[in-house]
Amino acid sequence: MSSTENNSKSSSRITWEGCSVLLDINDGDRLVFARLSPAAKLKIGNKNCSLQPLIGCPFGTVFQLDTSSDGAFLSPFQPKGDVNNTVETKDGHFQTELKDDQPNSELKDNRSLIDNNTAQSLTGEDIEDMRRQGAKGDEIIEALIANSATFDKKTSFSQEKYRLKKQKKYAPRVLIRRPVARSICEAYFKKYPLKIGFLRVDTLSLLLSMANVSSNSDILVVDMVGGLLTGAVAERLGGTGFVCNSYLGQTPPSMDIVRIFNLSDEIWKRSADMFHCSLPIIFSS
Repeated sequence: MSSTENNSKSSSRITWEGCSVLLDINDGDRLVFARLSPAAKLKIGNKNCSLQPLIGCPFGTVFQLDTSSDGAFLSPFQPKGDVNNTVETKDGHFQTELKDDQPNSELKDNRSLIDNNTAQSLTGEDIEDMRRQGAKGDEIIEALIANSATFDKKTSFSQEKYRLKKQKKYAPRVLIRRPVARSICEAYFKKYPLKIGFLRVDTLSLLLSMANVSSNSDILVVDMVGGLLTGAVAERLGGTGFVCNSYLGQTPPSMDIVRIFNLSDEIWKRSADMFHCSLPIIFSS
């Protein structure tokens, strides 16, 4: 692959085979780093699905897990027109349509609802039958609502909460996020904070700002946080300047996080392949 092609891919808004992505499952409930390939798999719940449909899609695309006779698969999520339950007013502004707020409607509350697991008439076997017949997650959710004896008695807030809970279970959604310094730091701080020394994204931003990391700079980085700081510096330089990565002690720490960044060949070359050397050795030379 030529350098020009590699540079254009690293700055592309479209995913490509071999690129790293951050998969946001169910609005932050689970964050997964993955490298896209036709053979790559993602496990959601008890189902495995291929990541091949994600190749060639724009970052920010939302996919939904569906099932068929051939198994689970990811398909682009198409929101309905009334997904936000909004209506347009005469002056052009949008407002949320809540039935409980209508002046002539009867106010609802949940005080008379008793959670005794008898409100739902649809059984687990019925749901499995629907799946075997090729029913999608949205169809299962609508069937659960139709067979709930208490759904109509709930407030609008409770109904939306019920829908969201069932959607996360029967029709989970996956958002493709670009792995940049901000998203990588946020994901690691949420999942493995110890690996990055409990470094928050605001602290990382302050480090880059106070160090005056800018184009055509030569930066010495003492990185003991898995390569997050080195990757963030190289990302900000954007192929200009040089990065020398260093560490304290005799044993170099892991630098695996650097490889999550979709850095181009030019950035790697400028960074001397993330030159790794102990700080005392640099000072003694």
